[in-house]
Amino acid sequence: MPLRKAQQLYRQVLAKTRCIPFKRYNGKIGRTAQAKEWGQTKGRWPRKSVVAMLSLLKNAEANAIEKGLDANKMIIKHVQVDQAARMRRRTFRAHGRITPYMCSPCHVQLFMTEKAKRVPTPTSAPKK
Repeated sequence: MPLRKAQQLYRQVLAKTRCIPFKRYNGKIGRTAQAKEWGQTKGRWPRKSVVAMLSLLKNAEANAIEKGLDANKMIIKHVQVDQAARMRRRTFRAHGRITPYMCSPCHVQLFMTEKAKRVPTPTSAPKK
């Protein structure tokens, strides 16, 4: 997906004019007509995740410009989100109990490349 198209999608999700489809782990998620675009019935507008991805795309765009690449020709090749180590805290409960209070961070990989020019095939091959 081109960089500009991805940024536009995330801005529309923040404005709630398009949704992010939930294909997996979608139990007890309401249906929305906006998910028809993706061939799904369930979708949501995850504000916190979208803001994080927008900042990541902005950072990747700045890195591309710094390296002398054209930001308008950048294409997102691969995005991967993995679980990171959980950070443990604790909260104190009634009757002397202690309950774990954990957050679930993640690692995000984003690979981008500049769109390559298409090389036309020669009409006639040179004879030897």
